[in-house]
Amino acid sequence: MRRAVCPGSFDPITNGHLDIIGRASKLYDVVHVAVMINQSKKGLFTVDERIDLIRQVTADFGNVQVEAFHGLLVEFCKQRDIPAIVKGLRAVSDFDYELQMAQMNNGLSGVETLFVPTNPTYSFLSSSLVKEVATWGGDVSHLLPPVVHRALIERLAER
Repeated sequence: MRRAVCPGSFDPITNGHLDIIGRASKLYDVVHVAVMINQSKKGLFTVDERIDLIRQVTADFGNVQVEAFHGLLVEFCKQRDIPAIVKGLRAVSDFDYELQMAQMNNGLSGVETLFVPTNPTYSFLSSSLVKEVATWGGDVSHLLPPVVHRALIERLAER
């Protein structure tokens, strides 16, 4: 069985993330979406909320499993016998950082990293930018799955 992981914080998941996960789901039998737990960062959504949103928006793929992880991604991969990490690249600046991470991960465990160029429609897109624009009242509905957009608007209204 061909397995890969798409890691990230997904706070919240965007159409750009979903594009990469969807493309990976066509290449692999099982795609694990690993939601990073970072104790030092206060996310807009809890890890459980992110997992729930990701499960909702990836349900139609049929081969995506979503769970949290804490620590080294290569340990997550070892525990689940996952030989590949799939990462989206938006720009050359992403490549510089991601190449170093890929080489470190391969050196630590032999796990390979596959880079998928982001759909140009989403080349500027990040969760941080979406949250910032939405906080100031900008329309980000075209950048998020509808259920995620509703959750974002509700969460920002609570603040």
